[in-house]
Amino acid sequence: METSGIKELRLQLGKIKQQEQIDFVIVNAENVAEGMGITQANFNDILSLEIDAITMGNHTWGKKDIFKFIDHPKLLRPANLAKGIVGKGFNIYTCQNKKIAVINLIGRVDMNVLSENPFIIAKELVQKLQKEADIILIDFHAEATAEKIAMGYFLDGEITVLFGTHTHVQTADETILPKGTGYITDIGMTGPKHSVIGMDIEASIKRFETTLPEKYKMAVGEAMLNGAIFEIDDTNNKVKSIKRINL
Repeated sequence: METSGIKELRLQLGKIKQQEQIDFVIVNAENVAEGMGITQANFNDILSLEIDAITMGNHTWGKKDIFKFIDHPKLLRPANLAKGIVGKGFNIYTCQNKKIAVINLIGRVDMNVLSENPFIIAKELVQKLQKEADIILIDFHAEATAEKIAMGYFLDGEITVLFGTHTHVQTADETILPKGTGYITDIGMTGPKHSVIGMDIEASIKRFETTLPEKYKMAVGEAMLNGAIFEIDDTNNKVKSIKRINL
């Protein structure tokens, strides 16, 4: 059965792609399996929507199913996980005669995931991919806004776009940084609108109010779709404009 987020994506994405003339779509799917990880069924549902790249995050290994399809060319897990681990942290895709590199990174501030320094790994990958791709896009899955903002300036002018994921709350700071990189701290989430970052409100409040363990469960009801559109100039591969999507 399709989850709330996938249902909303199926309902809205086609219309957005047509209206906005979208060429390339990235979906962060690390929470798609009822809030944690991704299953084979979820993965197949997303692929059916003609998504170009699927990124993950701290819940990459939340469902054992992922080991069945971890090597799919469209699936990326954070590039700064331990060396030698299964899967890949970046890939290069072809779209409209352009080579588009997509990198997935995970932050280290308050993430509770053992990972390599994302700044060092980002620099190494960008230097490599600049020789192979026309456009470089990064999903930086991180908790701290300061870590995301710092990464944006660290890579400004070296990559085309850096967008943040993980906090589930869309930020209103979309901007083109001084050296030309398109940036937004967090693109938000797609899933239940009346919720605590997608989870049931009462269960979430009880955890904060009592500090007792309370099993998380997904909220139900009306869904929303968050995202961002980056318009890239074909002549210089720089971002021309950024538009937040909040439906």
